[in-house]
Amino acid sequence: MATIYHDDDTNPDIIKDRRVAVIGFGSQGHAHALNLADSGVDVVVGLRAGSASREKAAAEGLEVMDVPDAAAWADVIMMLVPDQHMADLYADQVAPHLRSGDALMFAHGFNIHYGTIEPPGDVDVLMVAPKGPGHLVRRTYTEGSGVPCLLAVHQDATGGARDLGLSYAWAIGGARAGVLETTFKEETETDLFGEQVILCGGVSALIQASYETLVEAGYQPESAYFETLHELKLIVDLLYEGGLSWMRYSISDTAEYGDYTRGSRIITDETRAEMRKVLEEIQSGAFAREWIAQAKEGAPFLLEQREAQRNLEIEKVGRELRRLMPFLTPKEPS
Repeated sequence: MATIYHDDDTNPDIIKDRRVAVIGFGSQGHAHALNLADSGVDVVVGLRAGSASREKAAAEGLEVMDVPDAAAWADVIMMLVPDQHMADLYADQVAPHLRSGDALMFAHGFNIHYGTIEPPGDVDVLMVAPKGPGHLVRRTYTEGSGVPCLLAVHQDATGGARDLGLSYAWAIGGARAGVLETTFKEETETDLFGEQVILCGGVSALIQASYETLVEAGYQPESAYFETLHELKLIVDLLYEGGLSWMRYSISDTAEYGDYTRGSRIITDETRAEMRKVLEEIQSGAFAREWIAQAKEGAPFLLEQREAQRNLEIEKVGRELRRLMPFLTPKEPS
């Protein structure tokens, strides 16, 4: 069984006695920095000169420094910049300022697990990874709860890395919900697999294919949108609250019968074989090498697909329908 820690298992004084630099102010960065500050931790935000986020962080009452200055000031450095940019930023602006006994922290194991960042042997290297987007990490903290976190120690130079990680998890609200102990390898490989096979890649492809199947058969695009995308949230909420059994308990008998008899025709042996291939590419590092190479070229495929996918018919239909829903505040990517 996994080991899970809560507030009572932490020592808040550990993180309160440290100086923390949060590098980055995106989805996770803003949540970590604000939660740390509200928990009484001495924290600064490290950003590159000219970053558009500098004004946002300052407006929240946070002290902002250039990344090298923040790294030099802090004895705990939390790296919260995109995976594809992290290794270069670390090598150029963080590594030169690490001192013996410092702690280098991550919220995802990608760069440590695949060896693009190799810290010196005299610093603690650990991960505290909230299992939710940054806005949820922040909102639940302000409401008095939190988002569950994963904790992993890659290198325990001081003998106190695990306790430091638990204290950090307390400060961002994660220990209120539970902190599960894992490894960098397990977090990285399961996270990438989940993103690619179900949470992002699998769900997106299934939604698009089912929508197109209905429209091509002559059904109204609006009806197809409701059935294949809009109602998904209702099902996911049931899954979140009580797992597969609660979802099946909550739906109609007709829907439950269709689940048991037709689901395996969609997820076939061939699909499972592809899942295993995806996992093998993650485990071998093939996906990481592919993505890093793409990023170094400016991520042309990513940008091309981002534009193309935003212009799909299902997206256009959805934008129009969401404008008619008074209970929604329509969201559009910038």
